[in-house]
Amino acid sequence: MALIDHGKDGHGTARVLVALVENKPGVLTRVASLFRRRNFNIESLTVGHTDSAEISRMTIVVDATRTNAELVAHNLLKIVNVIGVQDVTHAPAVMRDLALIKVKTDNRTRFEIMQLVEVYRAKVVDVCPDSVIIEVTGPESKLDSMVDMLKPYGIIEMVRTGLVAMVRGSGYWSGMPETGENGNGELQEEVAEPAAWTLGM
Repeated sequence: MALIDHGKDGHGTARVLVALVENKPGVLTRVASLFRRRNFNIESLTVGHTDSAEISRMTIVVDATRTNAELVAHNLLKIVNVIGVQDVTHAPAVMRDLALIKVKTDNRTRFEIMQLVEVYRAKVVDVCPDSVIIEVTGPESKLDSMVDMLKPYGIIEMVRTGLVAMVRGSGYWSGMPETGENGNGELQEEVAEPAAWTLGM
């Protein structure tokens, strides 16, 4: 999976898009069909509920070396159920992935694995005589690193949720076009924000 972490040249190998969509049957199918038709290379697609029962939130990780993220965003907005798309790749954002990893253990290796769990601030959620299931949450690079450390012990099974992201701060992104005014009808000062595309209202 492509890492979001930026290299020494300041460029990453992936772009992170957040899309707000109507919570209706068939929306995910339409989005997946779009990616297939356009041959977009998508690293991960995560869908979840929001604070509104009528809106779902998608986090899409795009392989920036093979797919133009802006092209993905503009094509998403052609789907009638998509409310807005935001590029949070370079924004001050919290980005997290979660993994469940089932690892072989025995009397000799169990202590070493528990030490790794402590170092990575993970937790054990199931214990059997010959295996443990570890839950780890964090940036993709942290999860990739832990997976690499556990491989010598024997990974039996693993599942990852895919990336989710939220911009830091007290602001709220509704996906709707900005009015440019505050509650008193006065123009707001311009601030640096993530690139966002919305439906024309």
